[in-house]
Amino acid sequence: MGMTFAEKILAEKAGLDRVEPGQIVTVTPDFCMSHDNTAAIAKIFAKIGVDRVKDPERFVIVLDHTVPPSTEKYALGHKEIRQFVVEQGITQFYDGGVGICHQVLPEKGFALPGTLILGSDSHTTTYGAFGAFSAGIGRSEMAVLYATSKIWLKVPESFKVVINGELQGAVTSKDLILKIIGDIGADGALYRSIEFTGEAVEKMSQASRMVLSNMAIEMGAKNGYIAPDDKTFRFLEGRAVRKYYPVYPDPDAQYEKTLEFDASSLVPQVAKPHTVDNVSPVEEVAGTKIDQALLG
Repeated sequence: MGMTFAEKILAEKAGLDRVEPGQIVTVTPDFCMSHDNTAAIAKIFAKIGVDRVKDPERFVIVLDHTVPPSTEKYALGHKEIRQFVVEQGITQFYDGGVGICHQVLPEKGFALPGTLILGSDSHTTTYGAFGAFSAGIGRSEMAVLYATSKIWLKVPESFKVVINGELQGAVTSKDLILKIIGDIGADGALYRSIEFTGEAVEKMSQASRMVLSNMAIEMGAKNGYIAPDDKTFRFLEGRAVRKYYPVYPDPDAQYEKTLEFDASSLVPQVAKPHTVDNVSPVEEVAGTKIDQALLG
């Protein structure tokens, strides 16, 4: 019997021939990302009793959440992070103004097919759009990674989400993922690895695919994988920080669920207050007074 993407890549990173859903494995991530919360992580790391980050080249730190810092507390946090990366020899540091972490890692060539990426941000699932197993973890877990470069993970069950057809007109991948979350529910894919596939996904730009993977966490998913293809490889040309080896699910892999959606019939969607899965077509709320709007 074949393996899903999650099973295959976690087996590889654990040095095992195969793994099963629910199995606990100890793995070494290829890259680990943290942002402004690095200041808090560094304080936890200091309590572990280890002086040095084990593998500084494994860590990428991006200041992006409070740029410029809006309070003295945030400004001091940024100062502490700058001192920490110098002391620990972490050269993959991107100070405020470079961009949002989930855009920076792909643009700087860290989001690579066949890699395991863990980040202290729930939307680390974004890098699944490049064929990585990427997941969010807590601050204490990241501090332990600073010290040991190892962590245990539970092998997730997998959902195969097949998206047929093609998005029409002004409908975007944001509408599509809102529709999927609305149908599955905010916790309907809890700790599952989602494999997005189908004609509509193949036709999407790399940026549009990132939207699907980014929001996989909004239905509780551990990972949101999209098989890398020529679009992915072209994006990574001249960017990739190292050679990479794509990992694909086996044709006879077993999935907990297979779900199908039709992109061609999709209309613009909106998530209404107060949960992300309270989704309906925009036309159903047409005329609703808006007090504030944010573009960007």
